Amino acid sequence: MRTERALVGAGKAVAVAAILVWSLLPIAFIAVSSFKPGQDIFAVPPKLLFTPTLKHYAELWHSWGAFFAGLANSAIVTAGATALAVLTSTIAGYAYARHAGRWMQAGMAGLVIVRLIPPIVVTLPLFPIVNALRLNDTHLVLIVLYATFFVSLGTILMRTFIEQIPRELDEAASIDGAGRLTILWQVIVPLAAPGILAVSVFVAVYAWNEFLFAFVFTATRAKTAPLVISEMIGSIDGVDYGILFAASTVQLVPVLLFVIFMNRHLVAGLTAGATKG
Repeated sequence: MRTERALVGAGKAVAVAAILVWSLLPIAFIAVSSFKPGQDIFAVPPKLLFTPTLKHYAELWHSWGAFFAGLANSAIVTAGATALAVLTSTIAGYAYARHAGRWMQAGMAGLVIVRLIPPIVVTLPLFPIVNALRLNDTHLVLIVLYATFFVSLGTILMRTFIEQIPRELDEAASIDGAGRLTILWQVIVPLAAPGILAVSVFVAVYAWNEFLFAFVFTATRAKTAPLVISEMIGSIDGVDYGILFAASTVQLVPVLLFVIFMNRHLVAGLTAGATKG
């Protein structure tokens, strides 16, 4: 029995290690290559020992100023979309968690169906509407689209978290004279913080890296970092992989730090909820 458990444990460890290598190796290659001299990036066999250089980052700063403007646009859009998605998902999740009924169940099923629709399906029909409203090439159109695309998943997550909060807390606050909004913001939101953090992570990562909507609905003023990176790949002067990898690394760092920071709070919140009571 012990031998079988040991084999199962070893198998799981090998599987996890394989997944980590498969996922992290390309990212590590890009990050390390951004510090390599150009001639060493694709050297065969790969050069593991090299003199690090910041040349590619300096060239990125001087040659692709639009990339850093794109980073600023990405930050604005990501912050706006995250805030809007969290706000609407929390309100909707509270409504679905506290009000049962046939129509509410149908609405929840509709949210699941909407979440399954590929973004490309709605992109072209939306273009004339966005153009008529004169929202093309604005931060607002991306904020609304990104938030809308994740409201369904966010609502489902928030309903799950809020359903775990005892209704007696709502009733006690109501007896004390609190209204619905007061109960939501002062009772529900603090206890559902892990769910809010989870929704924030999903939306922020998606909005920071999204390409399709940004490609269709922006051109210059609201162009995001992924679009500028795509321009580097399609440059008529050829692809400078050192600069490309430097840009990819810079674009990766903020969202990676955000996920790591939020993950600490997510674990702390979930642990506190599990040990409470």
